[in-house]
Amino acid sequence: MIESKSLPWSRRRRSHSVCVALALAWAPMVEADGVMDTLQVHGFLSQALVITDDNDFFGPSSNDGSLKYTEIGANASIRPRPDVLVAAQVLSRRAGGDGSDARPALDYGVVDYQPYSDQRRTLGIQLGRFKNPFGFYNQTRDVAFTRPSILLPQSIYFDRTRSLGLSADGVSLYAEERMEHGTLRFTGGVGTPSTRDLDDQLFPAHLGMDVSGSTSSIAQLRYEHSGGHFTAALSAADVNLDLGLGPSEGELNFQPWILSLQYDKEHWALTGEFALRRVSTTDTGPLPGSDVTGESWYIQYTRRFLDNWQWLVRYDSLVSNRDDRSGQAYEAQGRGPAHARYADDITFGLQWRVNPRVLVAAEYHHIDGTGWLPLRDEPDPAETQRRWNMVLFQLSLRF
Repeated sequence: MIESKSLPWSRRRRSHSVCVALALAWAPMVEADGVMDTLQVHGFLSQALVITDDNDFFGPSSNDGSLKYTEIGANASIRPRPDVLVAAQVLSRRAGGDGSDARPALDYGVVDYQPYSDQRRTLGIQLGRFKNPFGFYNQTRDVAFTRPSILLPQSIYFDRTRSLGLSADGVSLYAEERMEHGTLRFTGGVGTPSTRDLDDQLFPAHLGMDVSGSTSSIAQLRYEHSGGHFTAALSAADVNLDLGLGPSEGELNFQPWILSLQYDKEHWALTGEFALRRVSTTDTGPLPGSDVTGESWYIQYTRRFLDNWQWLVRYDSLVSNRDDRSGQAYEAQGRGPAHARYADDITFGLQWRVNPRVLVAAEYHHIDGTGWLPLRDEPDPAETQRRWNMVLFQLSLRF
């Protein structure tokens, strides 16, 4: 999909409304006694080196490596009242490309109001640009210190379409019930998803496809038992996009269901997530409509040792169409190589927390398939290699 280079008025208005809401909430707080004592400001920076033997990922990684994977962010929060929180984060992120995607942008910005909260129960509402609640890692995925690896499992947490799954402009509700042996939490939201930098990630750039967000919804039910020793979550979404190809118009609907499970002991954790992803499109000019269901899953083992070290092993699997797992039918139709429709990734990772503010990480990936390879890095799937290897090194700082 290609996002219009001049931001459509409807999208400018939505972004403007988020800023206005935050400004209105900020104005009275600066006058309140003691409010500034609640101000918190944090930031982070991550720089990675990506090296591949075949296929480029986040820049020209197959040509002596790529340094085009950088994340710089700053966030702030303040409480004008005990039941109101205003929080926002600005992020500059480069993941390959020519650097234009690294311009700072509002990652999230919300006014969070809790009309009811006691030792047993909490009810709240968020207005603005809220983080989408799906899986275990999406809401904190930008901060390297919260990730188990440099790259999250790409079958669930697509980096090439990160903006679409990351946040939405609208309203989000949440409720938390604290029970004797665990905590049950529900989060659900309605809003317009971000489509920033999707111009050359969902459809080949030469098509000239224009994409904009439409009203969508998302929800998650999550249970944590015994202080987080066991966690289970079910996430679902109904994501709608408007497509434009010259004078032709169409729609894309994305409906994922994600089951997440984790068993966490003191020194090790076993995590797994499974997703069914239905993607349907209507006819858009010369592009025929389609309706396919993909399948994603991974299983991951992490082990903590020597207080500040952790290693990881993970198997991650992606299938774009459950009715054509090998991609052979896709290739027979002349639409591209079969390996562009799946990806199996074996990952080994190592992290060292030098101190609470410095993290050094390294990991190795052996991948069969190119199902999640960014189109920006490899615009012609026919020129990609089915089997490839990738090594990443990352230094992360926070304050």
